[in-house]
Amino acid sequence: MRAIAEAIAWLEGRVPVRPGPRALAVSQDRAVEKRFFRDLGIPVPAFAGVDSRVELDAALAVTGLPAVLKTRFHGYDGKGQFVIREAGDADAAWRALGGQPLILEAFVPFDREVSILAARGLDGSTAVYPLVENTHGAGILRRTLAPAPRLGHALQAAAESAVRRVLEALDYVGTLALELFECRGELLANEMATRVHNSGHWTIEGAATSQFENHLRAIAGWPLGPARAIGCSAMLNLVGDLPDPAAVLAVPGAHLHLYGKDPRPARKVGHVTLWAEDDAQLAARLAALEPLLRAAG
Repeated sequence: MRAIAEAIAWLEGRVPVRPGPRALAVSQDRAVEKRFFRDLGIPVPAFAGVDSRVELDAALAVTGLPAVLKTRFHGYDGKGQFVIREAGDADAAWRALGGQPLILEAFVPFDREVSILAARGLDGSTAVYPLVENTHGAGILRRTLAPAPRLGHALQAAAESAVRRVLEALDYVGTLALELFECRGELLANEMATRVHNSGHWTIEGAATSQFENHLRAIAGWPLGPARAIGCSAMLNLVGDLPDPAAVLAVPGAHLHLYGKDPRPARKVGHVTLWAEDDAQLAARLAALEPLLRAAG
């Protein structure tokens, strides 16, 4: 991963690179990323770097229990993680993940997982989407609700402030996602994705301008489109298998997006976006759609 960042930095001296190499250098390393957030004044869980079994014990004294031991590089969809619930779990965690750069983070007793997407243009202008609520299963995003239910002005403002600080600090151009934990009305930063993001797929049908279009507008130097939500939306990932397309599309407001991948366990093979005029209509349509997806596995 470091070699990729170095290659992109080399390219930047010769051709325009958007987003720039610093965004990748920060986001690819969980420890660097957490320090970056902290230095910007964005709250994060307690954390410590771990490079040896002895350092794991020292880190546990910093984070307390429970805690999550993670690989610093290459982790996604819950991979490269081990939850340490009591001191006796430390040996098993080290056996599972030791021998590579690691980070230990305090386990966050969050109320819900949320994320915010924003695009920043070449001229520094920004378009920020509403905060969304995410539900995970086995470390994989299963459902996004947009805008997040019970989204007050203060919570949206806090998330916008955080993501704008990230964009400015990186001199970022393109679409970026910031994943957060909501804990008793406060937000803690988890990680960022320096690209369009799974939790933003709802914008294809549910926003005035999709995250994909705004990413392309940004890197081309064009004006950004409005990021406001149109009605209420949900995004449901298709994991492991495919549902009956006809049954899915029979649900009003449903749009089926397939990735052309062969189904296999824990693999994202597509998603469904679901649009509605209001929360009540969205809930009714979800009640019709979700059993179809569960039946598909």
